[in-house]
Amino acid sequence: MLTLTRRRGDVGRVFLAGILALLCCISPARAEDGHDLWLRYAPVGPSKVEGYRSALGNVVAPDRTPTQRVAREELRRGVAGLLGSEPRFRASPAGDAALVLGTPTSAPWLAPLVHELEGLGDEGYLLRRTRLDGRDALVVAARRDIGVLYGVFHLLRLVQAGASLDGLDVSEVPRVKLRLLNHWDNLDGYVERGYAGASLWDWHTLPGWEDPRYTDYARANASIGINGTVLNNVNADALSLSPAYLRKAAALADVFRPYGIRVYLSARFSAPMELGGLDTADPLNPDVRQWWRTKAEEIYALIPDFGGFLVKANSEGQPGPQDYGRTHADGANLLADALAPHGGVVMWRAFVYAHDVPEDRAKQAYNEFVGLDGAFRDNVVVQVKNGPIDFQPREPFHPLFGAMPRTPLMMEFQITKEYLGFATHLVYLGPLYEEVLRADTHARGPGSTVARVVDGSLESHALSGIAGVANIGDDRTWSGSHFDQANWYAFGRLAWNPNQSARDIAVDWVAMTFSPAPDVVAPIVAMMMGSREAAVDYMTPLGLHHLMARGHHYGPGPWVVGGPRADWTSVYYHRADRDGIGFDRGTRGSDAVSQYAPAVARTLDDLAQVPDTLLLWFHHVPWQHRLHSGRPLWGELVHRYTRGVAYVERMQATWEGLRGKIDAPRHAHVAAFLRIQRDEAHWWRDASVAYFQSINGLPLPAGEAPPPHPLAYYQSLQFPYAPGDGR
Repeated sequence: MLTLTRRRGDVGRVFLAGILALLCCISPARAEDGHDLWLRYAPVGPSKVEGYRSALGNVVAPDRTPTQRVAREELRRGVAGLLGSEPRFRASPAGDAALVLGTPTSAPWLAPLVHELEGLGDEGYLLRRTRLDGRDALVVAARRDIGVLYGVFHLLRLVQAGASLDGLDVSEVPRVKLRLLNHWDNLDGYVERGYAGASLWDWHTLPGWEDPRYTDYARANASIGINGTVLNNVNADALSLSPAYLRKAAALADVFRPYGIRVYLSARFSAPMELGGLDTADPLNPDVRQWWRTKAEEIYALIPDFGGFLVKANSEGQPGPQDYGRTHADGANLLADALAPHGGVVMWRAFVYAHDVPEDRAKQAYNEFVGLDGAFRDNVVVQVKNGPIDFQPREPFHPLFGAMPRTPLMMEFQITKEYLGFATHLVYLGPLYEEVLRADTHARGPGSTVARVVDGSLESHALSGIAGVANIGDDRTWSGSHFDQANWYAFGRLAWNPNQSARDIAVDWVAMTFSPAPDVVAPIVAMMMGSREAAVDYMTPLGLHHLMARGHHYGPGPWVVGGPRADWTSVYYHRADRDGIGFDRGTRGSDAVSQYAPAVARTLDDLAQVPDTLLLWFHHVPWQHRLHSGRPLWGELVHRYTRGVAYVERMQATWEGLRGKIDAPRHAHVAAFLRIQRDEAHWWRDASVAYFQSINGLPLPAGEAPPPHPLAYYQSLQFPYAPGDGR
């Protein structure tokens, strides 16, 4: 029992002891709040410590440049966390030094590797067990400092996964030149289609205060090879190009530069009018051209390695060259000419809407851009979404891939899950990315994959790129959930090498994020690999698309009709009636199939050959049409809705089986989100079945549970403050 007559010093000591005890209790939970991402550097198993320590304990590494110092610090941080002891840094490989970092310039003892390193370009690296000065050594070597940093991250990834370093011989070169995140962040801190809180960028306190999270962000991106970031929304505010905001962007560029990350900005096409006081933004007007040249000079004076502009023009109300009777090429070339003297690029988005509702929205980008092939400057890359509509759970690959051989095309993926359950649904996007990248365009015969278009190898383009719409905010998890971090990670790895395996990437991510133990890795990877297909099943099976509620895209809305544009409604896309369902894009319909190479078009146009996964994307099919499963369409549709729900319930059971193998805070967080996903998957299934049954009047297939509520109930639900909608 405590006495009330303790002396003041005793009370202070008791209070301090209590605080320390409290900190000891809460520190593990705080350490596992998701902030460390896949860079946790959790201690390796005791049996491996000494082996790794002998390879990593003594290090030769230069520290004369910012990037060299970053590489040393990352290695120090990694080794200390993984092995429990700090590495000893040496000035030369004499003595017992076992790990050597550097370039032939910064570490002269790597000179014997100079010819081999020449083939690795500016960002490639070599990891190798070799002999240096007659001694065994592990080498991380590259032509440039940034390659060394990438190599350090690769080495630490191997250690986190428990891989052996014996006989190590790895040579890596990025396949894609521009590997960028696109942030749809507004200057007021709101993130369009963001589900992880407010913007990471605190524009109000920049440039005076550089939040430490900016450095954490740069580390995370460098660890997966991302080398650029577009700071602001494609629905751009001209103020982003004003002097005050350029100084803020320059402060971020200074933080990111040692990590090999260039800053880009989304440019509003009408900025010469809004900032410069001109009465036109016509790309052929001499005053407009001069304004952009002057603006480019201003930017490069502040940010010497500025990457360039991303532009959304003449789409969803954004201004563009078509306002003046000019083409997309005219608009892009205006900016390209201004950036060219400084080495900058223009990424011109092909996501466009006509002012009038087109016959088929899926055809519009192809119709507007394919005739401009070869009309763009050499420093322009056309940025194309993975599919022809808008980041749907499943789409065919965009027909522009393979259709513009004289123009570099840059892939645009979405990492944030605007149409895939936001942050609360566990949907690993690696399989989606892989599916698109491996799709064969047949542009130059079999093997003309989308990946080969994007990496430039199909047409020998020097300029290549992949962009991902970021899912990053100020949430401690960065992405709004622990598993959404995997999509950021998978994007970066596939941007580096589009031919990698989504499953292998998932294995690495799980090992680093949760545990390398096989009884943890195997079940989690199994969950992840089927999660995207499950979401397709319970949201948009068999090629259905754009069935989400209006505006915020939260939850099912297959009944959505009316409004300013038909192609903003669900009924425009599914076209369900008493006789059948699906959008006829075959040669007897909108003929969108003919935008693909003949070999692809023939398959998609033929009901007997088109994959069931894309059936209703390309065909209006009777409800009784037999699918490859042997079921009639209606039976298969309901079956897939139910199958998707069942998969989520199996994910719940798998995750529950991992209790005690995952730290309690993260286990509880994921379990709660899986409950949300299960409830919303049921909602999707039941609302969709109720709606389509009201259209076709058919009984439910035997064994299928009826929706628990009438259709009117689902139609009455309203969510005016669902997150992520545009303002």
